Amino acid sequence: MSIAKVIELNASSATSVEDAVKSGIAKCAETVKNIQGAWVNEIKAVTSPDGAITEWRVNLRVTFIVD
Repeated sequence: MSIAKVIELNASSATSVEDAVKSGIAKCAETVKNIQGAWVNEIKAVTSPDGAITEWRVNLRVTFIVD
């Protein structure tokens, strides 16, 4: 029998949504083992006053198997 746990985290990138997701999962993997996948809950674009996107932010739910 295996048990899965879900944790929620936020990550950001000045480059892209995909980069924010990759960096969030990579950072999580430094301390969490057996990651099975992630759901992207929210995507936010931070803008400058003129409307240019300066940063992408994502909220992730990461699933992993508990040893």
